[in-house]
Amino acid sequence: MTINKLLLGCSVIFLSLNSAKASDKPQITIDEFFNSVAFDSVKLSPDGNAAVFVTDRADWDQKIFRTDLWLYRIEEPGAGSLIPLTQSGHERHPEWSPDGRWIAFISERKTPTRKNTDWNEDSEDDESREDETAHLYLISPTGGEAMQLTRGEEEIHAFAWSSDAKTLYFATRQPWTKEQKDHYRKEWKDVRQYRAAERGDTIFSLDLADAVARETARPSQASDDSENTSDVTPGSHAVAQTPWRVNGMDVSPDGQRLAFLTESISERQESISEFEIYSISLAAASPDRPPHQVTHNEALEDHILWAKDSKHIFFGVELGSVEGKYLDTQNRLYWLDAESGQTGRWGSDFRGSIQQYYPASNSGVLAAGRIGTEVQIYSQKSLSGPFSKQLGWLGTYDLISSAEHSPRVAFVYSALDRPTEVYLADSIDKLSEAKPITSFNHLFTERELPQGKPYHWTADDGTPAEGMLMYPPGKFEARNLPMFVFIHGGPADADGNHFEADWYQWDRLAATQGWLVFEPNYRGSSGYGDKFLQQIVPQLVSRPGKDILEGVDALVKDGLADPNHLAIGGYSYGGYMTNWLITQTTRFKAAVTGAGAVEHVANWGNDDTTFDDAYFLGGTPWEAAQRYHDEAAIFLMDKVRTPTHIVAGGDDIRVAVAEDYLLDHALHNLGIPSALLIFPGEGHSLDKNPWHGKIKVREELKWLSQYGGISATK
Repeated sequence: MTINKLLLGCSVIFLSLNSAKASDKPQITIDEFFNSVAFDSVKLSPDGNAAVFVTDRADWDQKIFRTDLWLYRIEEPGAGSLIPLTQSGHERHPEWSPDGRWIAFISERKTPTRKNTDWNEDSEDDESREDETAHLYLISPTGGEAMQLTRGEEEIHAFAWSSDAKTLYFATRQPWTKEQKDHYRKEWKDVRQYRAAERGDTIFSLDLADAVARETARPSQASDDSENTSDVTPGSHAVAQTPWRVNGMDVSPDGQRLAFLTESISERQESISEFEIYSISLAAASPDRPPHQVTHNEALEDHILWAKDSKHIFFGVELGSVEGKYLDTQNRLYWLDAESGQTGRWGSDFRGSIQQYYPASNSGVLAAGRIGTEVQIYSQKSLSGPFSKQLGWLGTYDLISSAEHSPRVAFVYSALDRPTEVYLADSIDKLSEAKPITSFNHLFTERELPQGKPYHWTADDGTPAEGMLMYPPGKFEARNLPMFVFIHGGPADADGNHFEADWYQWDRLAATQGWLVFEPNYRGSSGYGDKFLQQIVPQLVSRPGKDILEGVDALVKDGLADPNHLAIGGYSYGGYMTNWLITQTTRFKAAVTGAGAVEHVANWGNDDTTFDDAYFLGGTPWEAAQRYHDEAAIFLMDKVRTPTHIVAGGDDIRVAVAEDYLLDHALHNLGIPSALLIFPGEGHSLDKNPWHGKIKVREELKWLSQYGGISATK
């Protein structure tokens, strides 16, 4: 479906009026930009009259990203109230109880506790500490303090409600007794046994009424564990064990079975057999009874949920293949028969990528599907039915949630000119009438922001390609502009019609400094069909590199980009491409790169996602040695003339920080201007300390200004 002519005409008029008033607004500052709010989860209550969601924002004083629960409650048609439900800053994964009386969630909030199991022999056993372990909490949507339901030193990996709301199931690493811990400490001191010291998970059940009564009777939230002999939560009972780590679970609507999803105990992708779906009969559950393995494939299953019929389990696949030998495709959605394992693919006629899904209230599914630069909501009522796009706004939909006993739908939405907020629609048929229930990012509507649009060109082999252009404020569709080529990561991702403001997606800040920002969706990107995505194999950087340079050529030829003022940058796979492209041409005056490899052998050995590394290059290092060499920037470093700014997380294992040291050392050796920033304690996603991301972008903008040939105030 498409937006009707009336709506389209209104949109054009709105954009025209908005542009006319743009000069009356101040431009966004870097401080305002980094005070944006993101949303990590949205869940509708079973009756559809309330929604709980998680906000993610910077706390500059505590030097953390706060994640808090908020509750929106409908009070009358068209009106409601929004209140903060928690304030610790460490909450995630909220789930309503099926009766709507409770919200369970995981939190790493600090709680006073006594520990006697510190691995340092010199520590005092009774030293008082603050525990930051991820535990299961419970809170009433009517208010009050949250209750901590689980105890011990082992974190909660996943949890699920029983269908009657009387029991909570949770998974944690197999607990050890005090004697086991003492023996290990005596044997190994502070030595880390890589991989060998890990152990699988146990799934426990916890009676809700007993747990609430126990926590209510507890004199305080302080936990004195000095008399505990193990990490087992009081009142819990083991129902299953697995040699793997549990990454998700769900209970069937009829309450008969629990399904769970596993991953490797090291949380690295080293063996495909570690990533499977299992089920257990709750009536006969026992840790001595092996769970039923439902899947036997070469896919990395993700996000499992039971269908309404209690016979099928939905799951998504981002990497690997359900149908045969390992093969990366765009994101797909499947379900399987919980007994036979027979699998069916939903949206099988959809040529794009299914980004996210949620079971619909009237059976079937709702899904966010990407085609090109748009992510729209689609619905499918049965496996054999059509995958139909719903009438809504152009832009990007995410985190869709439906209610069990209501047609209402909640979701997160944004577009180039509409900042990210949470919305509520009375039904899936009324998406275009949805109302925002948050206004956390309203400030952006009061600023003169860059405007953007898609851009199309044709690659050398005749393949059509697409990307996004972000123009400096007040210069929409101006010509001969200095251009910053900003490359997305993934590679199976895409830039498009959405709003984002963070350390990873800072195109609006670059545009505000005077750059025309070009965001190419190169070969390997999602939303353009499986063939387009797979053509990155085995030319991991050389094929998409050609796509990007041909896009630059087209923009110069069309008179949009100034060939004398070009810069380039990206993070993660965008860093891979930046590192490669500065070896292919000297036309870029400045480069900013982060967490990007310059070779592939050590990166394969250090990466926690080794499946796709070997897949992209056609084999392991000893199977495709020449290709590992040919697709590596390090062997072409003597061709680089571009001043390059580099950033990396000090604890990154997705792209080992050694790659960034290697790049900087090579550039320094060659006399090419370079700078390297290492952010301590950060992994690949720079999600520990908001100051790191802000400093990253601040210095990258300075670098573009210093070497890119345009003034920062232009």
